[in-house]
Amino acid sequence: MKKGFPIKPLQSLCDDFKQDIVDGPFGSELQRKDYITEGIPVLKIQNVKPFAIALKRMDYVSTDKFHELRRHSFRRGDIVMTKLGSPLGVSAIVEDLDEGVIVADLVRVRAQRINTKYLCYHLNSQRTNDFINSMQKGTTRPRVTLSVVRELPIYAPPLAEQQRIVGLLDEAFEGLATAKANAEKNLQNARALFESHLQSVFTQRGPGWVAKRLDALAEFSQGIQVGLGDQSNAPAKGLVRFIRIIDYTQGTDDIRYVPDPGRRYWADKSDIVMVRYGTPGLVGRGIEGVIANNLFKISILDGSLTNDFLAYFLGQQTVQNYLSSQGSSTMPALTFTQLGAVVVSFPHELEEQNEIATKLDSLREETQRLARLYERKLAALEALKKSLLHQAFTGEL
Repeated sequence: MKKGFPIKPLQSLCDDFKQDIVDGPFGSELQRKDYITEGIPVLKIQNVKPFAIALKRMDYVSTDKFHELRRHSFRRGDIVMTKLGSPLGVSAIVEDLDEGVIVADLVRVRAQRINTKYLCYHLNSQRTNDFINSMQKGTTRPRVTLSVVRELPIYAPPLAEQQRIVGLLDEAFEGLATAKANAEKNLQNARALFESHLQSVFTQRGPGWVAKRLDALAEFSQGIQVGLGDQSNAPAKGLVRFIRIIDYTQGTDDIRYVPDPGRRYWADKSDIVMVRYGTPGLVGRGIEGVIANNLFKISILDGSLTNDFLAYFLGQQTVQNYLSSQGSSTMPALTFTQLGAVVVSFPHELEEQNEIATKLDSLREETQRLARLYERKLAALEALKKSLLHQAFTGEL
C-alpha cells in the first residue's frame, strides 16, 4: 500500500455514523402485509447487485409507512449493501430511485467524507469481501452485524487519489462491460445457430419421411421412488447409480447410489430419458443407472427409429415448447398420454436417420466447443475485474 495513505473504519468517514450507516427495520416493523402495488419503493436483497440496483419484482409501502420507517430510508446517491446471504457485502449506489426504505437484511451507507463511487468500488472489492467473510456468523445463511459494517476497514487516500482510482476503474470497467456483452452475445449466437439448424432439419423434410404418434413408436416407463434414507453417497456392493433430474439439468458431484431394483427401472447411456416434473420434456442421455420416479424412459418398439435421431427430434424447440407447457402452472408435469401425443416426423430409412444424427453430433460438438470458449472468456473477464479491484485497494493501481 502506498505510504501515508491511511486505513480508516467506515464509520469515521461519516458525519454521524449512527444515522448514516443503518440497517433495515425489525420484522415486526415491516411485514408482508405492509406491501402495496404502488407507492414508496422497498429494496430487498434480490434488488442489490454488484454496482447496480435491479428494479424488478419491486414492492412498495404507503407514504405513512415510509414516514414511520424514515430512519431506515435511502435516497438517491446512497449506497445499499447486503448483510445476509452469499456473497455478503454486495453493494450498489442508488441511482434510479428518489427515495425508499430497505429491509432488515440490507444496510444503507451515507458517507460524506469519501468519494461515493470510490467507496462503492471498495465495498465490492476482494479486500472488503475477505474482511466481511472473516467476520460472518451463521452457517446456513451467512450474515454480518451492523457493527461489523460500521467498522469495515477502508483504504482512504486523499480525494484526488480517490478520483484518480475511480477514473481508472470507470474506464477499465466500461471496456470490460463491452467485452462481456460481446462474449455473451457470441455465446447466445452459437447456441441459437445449433437450434436453428436443428429446427430446419425437421421442418424441411425430404421424400421418404413419415409421421407417427410417439406412442405408436415407443413405450414409456417411469422411474422408481427412493427415499433419502435409502440413498448412499458412496458406491458399495449391491448398490447402483441413482439418476435424478439434477444429474441432467446441472450435473453434480453429489452422485447417489441405491439398492438395485431390477432392469425395469434401468437406463443405459444410449437410452432416452425425459424429465417429468419442473422442466417437463427435457431430454437426458449419457448416464447409466436407475432412474428416479420423476423421470421417464422412452423405449423404441419396432426398430423403425434410432435413439440418436429421436433424441434430437424431441430436443428441438418446437417439441420442447409443447412438452414444457403441459401440466399446471404451479407444478408443470408430463403424463404418458401427453408424451405419446407428440407426432414424430422421420425418414423411413434408418441410414438417413443415422446420417442426420451424425451431422447434428458434429455441429453440436462445435457449438459446445465455442460455448466453452466464450464461457472461459467470461470467467477471465470476471477474474480481471476482481484483480483490478484488488490492485486498486492495495495501493497497486
